[in-house]
Amino acid sequence: MTRPAARSVRAHALLAAASLGVTSALTSALTSALAAQQPRPAPPPSAEERIRTDQAELERIRAERSALEQRMSQLRGSVHSLSEEVANLDNQADATARAVRTLDRQLGEITNDMSSSAGQLVQAEDQLAIHRAVLHRRLIDLYKQGPLYTTEALMTADSFGALIARYKYLHLLALHDQSLVARVEELRDQIERQRHVLVGLHDAVVENRSEKATEEERLRRLQQERQASLVVAKRSADDVAARLKRIAASESRLGSVIASMETERHRTEARPNAPSTSSTIAEGDRGRLNWPVEGSILYRFGRVVNPNSTTTRWNGVGIQADAGTPVRAIAAGQVVVARPIGTYGYTVIIQHGGGDYSVYGSLGRMDAKPGQRVQRGTVLGTVGQGDPDLPPHLHFEIRRDEGQAVDPLDWLRAGPGGAQ
Repeated sequence: MTRPAARSVRAHALLAAASLGVTSALTSALTSALAAQQPRPAPPPSAEERIRTDQAELERIRAERSALEQRMSQLRGSVHSLSEEVANLDNQADATARAVRTLDRQLGEITNDMSSSAGQLVQAEDQLAIHRAVLHRRLIDLYKQGPLYTTEALMTADSFGALIARYKYLHLLALHDQSLVARVEELRDQIERQRHVLVGLHDAVVENRSEKATEEERLRRLQQERQASLVVAKRSADDVAARLKRIAASESRLGSVIASMETERHRTEARPNAPSTSSTIAEGDRGRLNWPVEGSILYRFGRVVNPNSTTTRWNGVGIQADAGTPVRAIAAGQVVVARPIGTYGYTVIIQHGGGDYSVYGSLGRMDAKPGQRVQRGTVLGTVGQGDPDLPPHLHFEIRRDEGQAVDPLDWLRAGPGGAQ
């Protein structure tokens, strides 16, 4: 084959390659344009976005639990119902369980992201190896062709059309080489980013497991604390029931003592020529009697609702005062009882005549004796702590009209003795 014929064949080959390259480029551009016209679905949230969402949920749960813990501190610093404390612990345990579930979900998402990222990393490394091999072969080809290959290909064109075709071919070849180099660099950067993501996800797994262990330990502690509180609540309820039963029994005993006094008084007054007795507490004394001891009111007359939702019926008032404070008679009369009576402890009862009595319980010491005549202001004993469930105080009652309990605060003067 002559040199001109060979050049012609080579030119036609170059033109065919250039046409094929241009056609491929046009096809690729058309495909890209059509794809751009199609609506693209919203991309799924990234691993970082999902982790941030879970962290926000955790912060909200922990803020809720912090408020519950603050409420628990307030409860433990004041009188409260044990049932409210148990309910608070239930709410704390529920919040902690939700935090553990959120951490479990977060750990699952992180684990899935790690698997996906690891797969993408392997795929990118495989693509990088392939493109590097192609680039390596291309560099070898360029080396073999020599530095004057491009000039030779252009200068040997036998026509202007062949020159343009060869130029286009060489241009497309250069673009392909640039694209190959750019793709290698892109894959290298992608692998670097993917490794960075994997390191971050690994750190997130470590942190997640640490937080989960802390939350699970907190949940176990709350469950144990709740169980202990339930035991305490049951024991407290049993203690309160037993205490109320003892108080009721003591009131019954006190009532029986006064009833027997009234029976004896009626028997005595029924005798022929028996002197009639009048009370030393007159109606005009209402709101004017001196306090048996000055102090604050611990409990009031009548039915009282306790913090644990139980009720106590008091036939008198509790006047809180320091142990050892002298207790004085509110009016003249005769001491008919001076002995311990149930939960009232040391108790002194004065009969004022006409079916009127005054009762002084929870004494630390008794200075009066049965049968002793006393005057208003006579020291009967000192404040004590007859009921171990209450602070030192005086249990004080006024019984009128055959021993019926009345509110002592209606008879005591207003002033430093306490608020009425």
